[in-house]
Amino acid sequence: MSVRSSAPPRDAVHHPLFARCYARMSVVADERGGVAAHRAQLVAGLSSRVIEVGAGNGRNFAHYPGSVTEVYAVEPERRLRQLAAEAALRAEVPVDVVPGTAERLPAGRDTCDAAVLSLVLCSLPDVAGALAELRRVLRPGAELRFFEHGLAHGHPRTARVQRALDRTVWPKLFGGCHVARDPLAAIEQAGFTGLEFRRLRVPESGPPLPHTFHVLGSARCP
Repeated sequence: MSVRSSAPPRDAVHHPLFARCYARMSVVADERGGVAAHRAQLVAGLSSRVIEVGAGNGRNFAHYPGSVTEVYAVEPERRLRQLAAEAALRAEVPVDVVPGTAERLPAGRDTCDAAVLSLVLCSLPDVAGALAELRRVLRPGAELRFFEHGLAHGHPRTARVQRALDRTVWPKLFGGCHVARDPLAAIEQAGFTGLEFRRLRVPESGPPLPHTFHVLGSARCP
């Protein structure tokens, strides 16, 4: 895969405490919250070269099908990148874990056959810029897969709470995460087409929490 020469610094994102907490929470969410099944659906049927943006600690790697020839996994946070590299060694498909940011991907134009976003749009400083970067590195007609949490559609009280949290404590406590963003609107505004999705609650039961509302789906690069 062609790589951009001017990659960002290795520690473009630095949230060591949150990274350690996220690494633990993601395992619990996969095993007890049903997230592992959503990860499997997220990447099912993909093939050839895939770029995964914000790969975290590599929880998606085990689910990639054998039809994928390469996963180019971009992760800016050092601790999570180290864990992702360890997960890559256990994956059944080739995975290359590299430093980089979503807003400046270390990949050439039209070099990827698909892209995966998994719980990453919530924490990006520039969502529009990141999606524009994805359009740059994806081949025309390539597929974008996404599994994201965001605004509580149909639950106005929860949505008001989400917006209040985004203005105050939530991003500071959770590594820049925002709970009131609308990933579907952002993907459409970025020019991706053929949007297909379903709404999920994670976990499925219990009272709605700020991070409960998810979408799982796909779109196409025009």
